[in-house]
Amino acid sequence: MRITDSLLRSFRIARTYPNTQTVNCLDFSQNGENAVSSSDDDCIFIYDIREGKPIGTLFSKKYGVDHIRYAHGDTETVVYSSNKLDDTIRYLSLSDNKYIRYFPGHTARVIALSMSPVDDTFISGSLDKTVLIWDLRSPSYQGSVSTLGKPICCFDPAGLIFAAGVESQVIQLYDIRAFDKGPFASFETRFSRVCEWTGIKFSNNGEQILISSNGGMIRVLNAFNGSVLHTFSGYNNSKGESLEACFTPDSQFVMIGSEDGRVHMWSTESGMKVAVLDGKHQGPISTLQFNPRNMMFASACTNMTFWLPCLDDL
Repeated sequence: MRITDSLLRSFRIARTYPNTQTVNCLDFSQNGENAVSSSDDDCIFIYDIREGKPIGTLFSKKYGVDHIRYAHGDTETVVYSSNKLDDTIRYLSLSDNKYIRYFPGHTARVIALSMSPVDDTFISGSLDKTVLIWDLRSPSYQGSVSTLGKPICCFDPAGLIFAAGVESQVIQLYDIRAFDKGPFASFETRFSRVCEWTGIKFSNNGEQILISSNGGMIRVLNAFNGSVLHTFSGYNNSKGESLEACFTPDSQFVMIGSEDGRVHMWSTESGMKVAVLDGKHQGPISTLQFNPRNMMFASACTNMTFWLPCLDDL
């Protein structure tokens, strides 16, 4: 099924599950059959997407949990950072709730985590002004990139390039095979002096980069030359929340939640807003992801909400 303006406008809430505190991160498995979320009450929730229901809850009371990501090609293991005790990244088996490995190396809080789409490599960005390159099979980091400010980071869809968004000003692109040589490209783009970047993502076709912020705008850039393609605004974020934005899997649309619980969607081709959906959330939509394989997406505040298209509306 092709994603179109009318299809996006047809999405309706299918299931909602309450939580006690804010859901701070959400990730779908690569096959689209499972999802995992982390929340500020130190919980990890596991969902079966085909059934549309939670199938397990784990706890990280001592360390807290944030920036949770499925391991490459896996539905049984995740890596996640701490928001409570230390800066060690943890590799967890969801099936038996046991840690497989610890990844110490950062000296300040981890603020970004991205898994390679092709192998066991992952990267992490930290307030210690470094991006570390890791392999799931080793507790020691495989390389380090020093930045001039706090970095957010992500892999491209081919797993060959990673981007570091530094100090809300500059995007630096690195070849994962030659990161020690420094960035091969650097683009400067400023939102405003009072706005900080909170996330960076490549589109699935590798042609665009999406930057989200704690202000009232997000921006789409050309991934090859850094030129600004679109600046999207018109959603509510008056309190400076860290609201997650994402591409649809076909790279044709961008979506973000707002602090009033609605989901806003734009076309990356025309730059026009195509839909605004009422998520009936009780607070800001902190995390939002489109399923990579199935025609559904999820949004969360203190509630986790799953959305499906209503074909009767088409």
